[in-house]
Amino acid sequence: MKKMTLTTKILVSLAGGIIVGLLLFPLKNIPFVEHYIIGFFLKLGGSVFIKSIKMLVVPLVFISLTVGSSAIGDTKKLGRIGIKTLSFYLFTTAVAITIALVLANIIDPGNGLVIESISKTSTVVSDSKSFVDVLIDIVPSNPISAMAKGNMLQVIFFALLTGMGLTILGDKVSKIKDLFDQSNDLILELVNLIMQLAPIGVFCLIATTFSTLGYQAMVPLFKYIMTTLLALLIHVLVTYQGLLYLAAKINPIVFIKKFIPAISVAFSTSSSGATIPVNLEILREKFGVSKSTSSFTIPLGASINMDGTSIMQGVAVVFIASAYGIQLNMGDYMMVILTATLASIGTAGVPGAGPIMLSMVLTQVGLPIEGIALIMGVDRIIDMNRTAVNITGDAVCTLIIAKSEGEDISGEVKAELI
Repeated sequence: MKKMTLTTKILVSLAGGIIVGLLLFPLKNIPFVEHYIIGFFLKLGGSVFIKSIKMLVVPLVFISLTVGSSAIGDTKKLGRIGIKTLSFYLFTTAVAITIALVLANIIDPGNGLVIESISKTSTVVSDSKSFVDVLIDIVPSNPISAMAKGNMLQVIFFALLTGMGLTILGDKVSKIKDLFDQSNDLILELVNLIMQLAPIGVFCLIATTFSTLGYQAMVPLFKYIMTTLLALLIHVLVTYQGLLYLAAKINPIVFIKKFIPAISVAFSTSSSGATIPVNLEILREKFGVSKSTSSFTIPLGASINMDGTSIMQGVAVVFIASAYGIQLNMGDYMMVILTATLASIGTAGVPGAGPIMLSMVLTQVGLPIEGIALIMGVDRIIDMNRTAVNITGDAVCTLIIAKSEGEDISGEVKAELI
């Protein structure tokens, strides 16, 4: 096990948890199994892992967004390029999660999975508010109270405002910036430490699920995976390629052929940051994008463009709500879109942070965070695919921005442009 990567360990733990859970299922009413194996050992391992995730949510969001927004503030120096880039990334993120929510409601992957017996929770979906009240409530009257209560939209607002303030003050607050940068390094290391517990947590959580539900949990989980992958595919082929064709007049087939090396790196590493060099090389050498444009849009995209993660969050929200028998209304879905879009700024560069950031979205709409237990084990499978989606969006944005700025982006594919 020591020689395995974390991804492999989680997948092995997932398989082991399913097997153990199915073996325990016919024995679940035996007192020793019920009280000691399921009620003590499995509950202890799973609960500690979930509480560890909860512990990091607020500091992770606040610190990551503050650091991210302070860096994004520098885009003012790049004028309209910065505005275009930020608008593209936020727009496509909102579209991505909308696709996920619509598709998940049509397929309803959590249908047939009833888990109230696994985790009793007092969490309920809050009453729907008018749109103006939602906008008003984004501004916290007490940011410390917002953090304590886990009001994530208010935390996000305060973090973005803090980042903007740091940018405006510049060198006057260099020591505070350094403190936030160091705090960000610290919180990322804490995330890494918590993720080392993921194999144990996944094993215990999945084993508990299947020991209580038996085989009925397998079909909904498979539907969740397929729904997420289908939403990712639609976003890449329809949203990205549609925008690429309309705005940059580039043949989508040509783009995909030229971009396959970057997709392969993203799929194998599950890291947007690790794909930056090959992404830059392809855009500059195969499409002729200028160094000044690509050097800005690609690193920024690796920091804030999290369309794939947003899709996972959208499908997961519907899946968990259905599994717990909680009805979400249109106001709740709008809140998911808004929260996930804003949170995308702070998601990138945080290893294994997808499920952690999902807990923030679940908290905002009043869904049980314990529901993450159902998808944590298969998240690594989805992670590889959503990273490929993320970096594809970075490249599409770069090509569109370059085209809008009058650059000749034909490069060596001039004859293949539409």
